[in-house]
Amino acid sequence: MNLSDFITNQLSFENYAFTYAQIVQAYADKSETSVQSDLKYATQKGDIIPLRHHFYLIIPPRYSRFGKLPIELYVNGLFEYLDRKYYVGLYSAAKFYGAGHQQIQKEYVLHNKAPLLSITKSTIHIDFITVSNWPQKNVASRKGDAGMFNISSPCLTAVDLIYHQTKVGGLNRMLSVLEELTEEMRWEDAKDLLSWYPHKSVLQRLGFLLNEINPESDIANLIYEHLKTKKFYPVLLSPRSSEKAGAVENRWKVAVNIKMESDL
Repeated sequence: MNLSDFITNQLSFENYAFTYAQIVQAYADKSETSVQSDLKYATQKGDIIPLRHHFYLIIPPRYSRFGKLPIELYVNGLFEYLDRKYYVGLYSAAKFYGAGHQQIQKEYVLHNKAPLLSITKSTIHIDFITVSNWPQKNVASRKGDAGMFNISSPCLTAVDLIYHQTKVGGLNRMLSVLEELTEEMRWEDAKDLLSWYPHKSVLQRLGFLLNEINPESDIANLIYEHLKTKKFYPVLLSPRSSEKAGAVENRWKVAVNIKMESDL
């Protein structure tokens, strides 16, 4: 078998990625030098992309002009290879819920275990974010063209955006996305989130923003009833190390320290 035959066979099963171990096994009658030479040639042609050490993406003709694949076609295989839990999150998850007002230039994947270096290769940009409190709920399995992949629910996507706001461009960048996400948030999703989510300050910010978007929001009221059972303290809408929240007059105890500008 040569590499072209191997790739054709992989694509026939909707497999868009492979590992070095798989190709070595397929090349059982060939030398390692031959394997390396074929991989190098296919990379130069743009047929494959070495995404991580010993993990390769296959770029079929219909994606060749983009020079990359949709992340849902390979993310499950990548994290099986890395032996980690993961979910597609933040702006990458939001676009699956129709909150794609912002064209994202990179993908976001949240995972457990030690940090992973971001990937920047040609048109592929992926940020990996380590999660210390792994979600007990609110991670869904979604069917893609290459099988199932993990994605944060609308409510988990929203709190992750707020929690990681300084890493993903700031609160104003995400306001229009949060507005669109509210249309996909469901009562059960919110109840599941409140059953385990540990960051009260993020829930305060989410509740405040939900009320700004819709003063009659049932989910905002659900979050507030949950917070009332705990002690919570004034927080800044946009965290800054040099600034502290003073006296706040809204029920969420959220001090609005930025000018909110949605581009919807």
